[in-house]
Amino acid sequence: MHLYDYELPDSCIAQEPLAARDASRLLVLDRASGALSHRRFTDLPEYLRAGDLLVLNETRVLAARLRARRAGGGAAELLLVRPLADGRWLAMVRPSARLTPGAEVTVVDGSGQVAGVAVVEERAGEALRAVRFPAADVKGLLERAGEMPLPPYIRRPAGATDRESYQTVFARVSGAVAAPTAGLHFTDALLTRLATHGVETARLVLHVGPGTFRPVQVANPEDHRLEAEWASVPAATAAAVNRTRGAGGRIVAVGTTATRALEAAARSAGGGAAGAVAVPPALAPFEGWVDLFIHPPFEFRTVDALVTNFHLPRSSLLLLVSAFAGRERVLAAYREAIDSGYRFYSYGDAMLIL
Repeated sequence: MHLYDYELPDSCIAQEPLAARDASRLLVLDRASGALSHRRFTDLPEYLRAGDLLVLNETRVLAARLRARRAGGGAAELLLVRPLADGRWLAMVRPSARLTPGAEVTVVDGSGQVAGVAVVEERAGEALRAVRFPAADVKGLLERAGEMPLPPYIRRPAGATDRESYQTVFARVSGAVAAPTAGLHFTDALLTRLATHGVETARLVLHVGPGTFRPVQVANPEDHRLEAEWASVPAATAAAVNRTRGAGGRIVAVGTTATRALEAAARSAGGGAAGAVAVPPALAPFEGWVDLFIHPPFEFRTVDALVTNFHLPRSSLLLLVSAFAGRERVLAAYREAIDSGYRFYSYGDAMLIL
């Protein structure tokens, strides 16, 4: 068995969101002792202190999945990943073998009505193609015909309610094709409670790409390559991180995406991607592509605590959490969560690692 495998019954995979975002369960892991506590997400303020900084990823998920018909009448699907400078889009297409360069497909909306036309063009990577939309407003097309790109382990079509529930309450900057799921548990009321408690918040962006679901197939994580994702750590967030650290507060990352953005920014400012530094340099603003793959062993320069969901076996996200808290302790916590009936993955329950 792979070092980062674990057995998960299908019944543990959440297929629907809870009616109330913050009603999810919260498994609290002390990474020093391995101690576990079973709580509710609404208990989060009890674990954070005045002066701590909660860092949120305000990426917004595109309704990026388009249903289509091929010229011969067969079904097709386009999952738009990101726009290109020439107006085309990078996309994952199905069935890839039948959509040769120049193939035209008709995009349809939820009722089967024609919404637009797309032309599939050359390959642009291992699983991506360039797609052109002649005389089309792509943003308008996604609003009319796009579906939320729910991950494949949610075995139902995306519905109208997913446009809200698969989006954090603080989502602002469109560009992701998967939600930063640790953020899905927060409500405006909970954020207000945290602020009243003296916990500050800061925002950044990392647009989650489809590579987040790509499993680590190799035995040595050093041989795995992570797909680059665009990130921005603004000046105000960098200043808040530096102020918090200077005052002795903790940097609490909400999700693996916020963690990767912060740690990539720290390496951009401090030089070198590996090894510890005696005194972490001040965090500087950052904007660019991030392909930082965090796996054991790893020296975290910025993040002190982590709010996260439960992640797929062999996923880069599970390796990141294991780098933060230790593989054995994380997998032991997962076993406890499974035995205790926690809900897993995107619409599932949460962990807090301190």
